[in-house]
Order: sequence, then structure tokens, then C-alpha cells
Amino acid sequence: MNEATTGLVRASLRGIVDVEVTDTGLIPLRLPSRARAQSDSDWMWIAAEQPSGVRCAFRTAATWIELTVETMGLFLPWIPDQERWAVFSATVDGHPVDDARVTGGSELHLGEPGGSRFVQGAPALVRFELGGTGAEERRVDVWLPQTDRVEIRDVRADAPLRPADGVDGPRWWHYGSSISHCIEATTPRGVWPVVAADRLALDVTNLGFAANAHLDQFTARAMRDSGADLLSLKVGINIVGGDTMKRRTFIPAVHGFLDTIRDGAPTTPILVVSPIICPMHEDTPGPTVTDPETGERRGTPVQTADPFDPPLTLRSVRQILHDIVRARASDDPAVFY
Repeated sequence: MNEATTGLVRASLRGIVDVEVTDTGLIPLRLPSRARAQSDSDWMWIAAEQPSGVRCAFRTAATWIELTVETMGLFLPWIPDQERWAVFSATVDGHPVDDARVTGGSELHLGEPGGSRFVQGAPALVRFELGGTGAEERRVDVWLPQTDRVEIRDVRADAPLRPADGVDGPRWWHYGSSISHCIEATTPRGVWPVVAADRLALDVTNLGFAANAHLDQFTARAMRDSGADLLSLKVGINIVGGDTMKRRTFIPAVHGFLDTIRDGAPTTPILVVSPIICPMHEDTPGPTVTDPETGERRGTPVQTADPFDPPLTLRSVRQILHDIVRARASDDPAVFY
């Protein structure tokens, strides 16, 4: 990618926290680059590289636009082998055009005997027909797949491209788990924070990380420094499912996350959202156990729970979050449950 194109793409990216510059292009990131050294979880960084809610925003009179990309998809042993697509979406002045689907990218296989396996793929061309006459400039947003890491290597169109301004609405940063990452959505515009932002005219940055909403301080600092007008966090399911905290550590961790945000955003509205229903963890703690052949998942019943530090369930997490927000709201009227 030449210097001018690198500058154009970087300036056009929305919904990102950072960008990794490679020898061949740019990889959008949903965490600061320095956070990579602050966690030893490969899953965390895989999720941060999957650009849920990330888009390139341009102003242009073009009737078509093309991106050269290299994708990296995640493959798990209990998902049947089949041709796998990375789906890109685009809108013209907010109106969707036909999605573009590409295959043949790199593959990261996890959960196999012997450890992870990487299969090098090939670059692909993503093309959108935008319509129009080529005489009038419009806003074109290209939404990247929430399922794959994406390296953008080039962008072309039949008219000049320039970065578009942000959405003319409040900036909303949302933090959550796979339920917010939405890998299973059929298009990147089907990610629920993207749908909500579209309906409410919000400029969204989605920090939903599949399996990785564990109240990490580097995420809290990113939200603290975001300058966002609205903040929300949906926590609990990954902590219960991973059995990464007990009541003793969960309560101060939630307070610490909120305190860190408040260090730089003292009056920004914060919405704390508790977990939606998940039958296997309503009253059964983690860790979640996954059958490596079928992908079936279940909780881990406790035979003799410690009465002084009981394990977390979703039912107890909801009550804890409710109590934390109620206690903080007496001094912080901008925090809501």
C-alpha cells in the first residue's frame, strides 16, 4: 500500500481503537496495541483483531469501490468443515447495497491436538456497486466482517475518495462479551450494537470481545480516554463461564473498572447491563465445559461451595451489579443499571 492510500484508509476508519501497520497494509484493532503485552490470552487478541462494528467511511462520487484485503478466519474442531465466507457490507448515505462475500483467506485452527495451526491464504478483492451517476458526492461506509481479522491492502474507486466525518450524533462506546461481538450475525451490519446505533443515530465503537469480557483494565482505560458521549458495559457471562472471579474479586473489579472510567470521564453517562438469560449458568457456576467433538457446553456444578466465598452464577451477578450501581448512584447520578 502506498503512503497516500495508507493515509486515506487510516483516516477513514471508524469504530477502532488502534491500527497495526504491516509491510503490506493496515489491520484495524479494537484495543490499544500496548494491550497485547498486558494479557497472555490469545483469545483476547484474536477477538480484538476481529473488527466488529468497524467501517471505512468515505465521501465520494464513485459508482463502485474495491478493497484488496487479506482475511484470517477462526476454525474450531466442532464446527463442520465447509466453505467459509467473510462478509463485507456497504451503505450509501445509509442505504445498504448488496453484500460482498470473499473466501480463500488465511485460517487459524484452534482446539486441535498438537495446538493451533495457521494456514496461509491469499488476498481477495471486495467490490461494491454503488449506483448513482458519478456526478454527486455521497457518504459510503464499508463495514468489515466481525468474524475475521482483516488486513486492508488497497482501496480503489472510479472517483476520488476522501475520509468522511463521523456520524452526526453522540459517540457511543460499548463493552461486552460474544453477545455484543456477535460473531454469529449474518452480516457486519447485523451486530446488535451496530443495529442500535443505526436506529438511534449514534457513532458506535463496539468493544464486544467473544469470551473475553473480564473487566480488563486496559479496556477501562481505552473507554476512559475515548471522549465518548455515552458508555455502556455488559458484564458477567464470561466471568461466570470462565470461572475467572469469585464474589470476593468480582465486586472490587467492577468498582475498579468504573473508577478507571470516571478518572477521565467524570460525568459521562454509563449504563451497566447485566447478563441475558443463559440456562446452564443461571444457578450453576463455571467453568463452562465444551465437548471437543460436538461443541456441546455445560456448567460445572459445585458439590461443596465455600460459604464465605461462593462461586458466581448469573443470578448472583445480576444482584451484585444492581447493588453496585445503586450504591454508586448516590454520589454518581450518571450511572444506570
